[in-house]
Amino acid sequence: MTKQRKKFDTSFKLEVVRMIKEQGLSVQHVSQSMGIGLTAIRRWVTQYKAEQNGQRGIGNPLTAEQQRVRQLEQENRRLRMDVDILKKAFSLLCPGTEMSYQLICLLQQKAIPVQQSCRVLEVSRSGFYEARSRLAKPMICKTSTHLRAAFMASHQSYGSRRLVTALEAQGIQVGRYRVRCLMRQAGLKPVWKRKFIHTTDSKHNLPIAANILDRQFNPVAPNIAWVGDITYIRTGSGWLYLAIVLDLFSRKVVGWAMAPSMPAELVCTALHMAIQQRQPAPGLIVHSDRGSQYVCGQYQALLVKHGFVCSMSRKGNCWDNAVAERFFLNLKMERVWQREYANQTEAKTDITAYIVGFYNCNRIHSVLGNLSPSVFERNRAAKKPIVVSEIT
Repeated sequence: MTKQRKKFDTSFKLEVVRMIKEQGLSVQHVSQSMGIGLTAIRRWVTQYKAEQNGQRGIGNPLTAEQQRVRQLEQENRRLRMDVDILKKAFSLLCPGTEMSYQLICLLQQKAIPVQQSCRVLEVSRSGFYEARSRLAKPMICKTSTHLRAAFMASHQSYGSRRLVTALEAQGIQVGRYRVRCLMRQAGLKPVWKRKFIHTTDSKHNLPIAANILDRQFNPVAPNIAWVGDITYIRTGSGWLYLAIVLDLFSRKVVGWAMAPSMPAELVCTALHMAIQQRQPAPGLIVHSDRGSQYVCGQYQALLVKHGFVCSMSRKGNCWDNAVAERFFLNLKMERVWQREYANQTEAKTDITAYIVGFYNCNRIHSVLGNLSPSVFERNRAAKKPIVVSEIT
């Protein structure tokens, strides 16, 4: 009995050849799977290669329509390969989507639709439009960077008002409410933590001076009125006590001393440092609370020696010495409560760095017209106009 020869159309032959050429299947596997002779499959592959090279091929000649189909398929394959090469090159040379967005902007100037560019570069249109709005407002990113830098330079203590002033000093004009919005977006919150311990011992029978200062916290010149007070600092090896002397004119700390206890010598050492730095004339008002350290004979003798006038707050009234109390609050918010001191030596070093390196030289004060104490005094010495606020 004569075996009938199978006949296959052109599209089927092409599909078989694609299995071998594009999917990497072997001729033997295709022959076994589809029941087609090895010789026929090899002949189809040879004919396909010849057609790809522009030759007539082996077997029956292709019709004009079939040749046109082959030509279009070859052109499409070449275009897909070219596009893949461009996409890979662009992803290697310009990583990230920002460069893709910039390229879309350039293509848009060449009358290429955004939708088509986004589809080719495989990015979303919504992302492109969002990036374009960011590029149109570069100052926002710049302001955020400078804002964060100014906030960290203040030891995370400046609020929106002081940050506006700090940015203006860098030549960046921005409103307070904009600063508040940027702070909220960046999660910047000033450090604020309340703690309290009683350090004033006013239960004594020693003589008390009158409240001569009477809350006149804005003298017209330096070395007219000083205030002093004592606070405590927690360390890993016990309490450290800090005594300061502050000039009310510029809010500058002109004397300080630290010790593990609160003897009269502590406040005398702070006052002696202030005297050595400022060389004040007799008649200077030195205000403090009623603590035993300030009413003892050693401290009072030092005041008499230099011709200073002693002034003391009323009993239990912290507002009479509000400027010194405010300095201690700033010190603890901006430095002490952000640290954990292992010992008293570490605390002394850090607190001294705060007073000398930040508070006196760089920290701006609203009461000083948003200037630091040192700058305020230099302007005064140069006879520059100074606007002093009434805020204490």
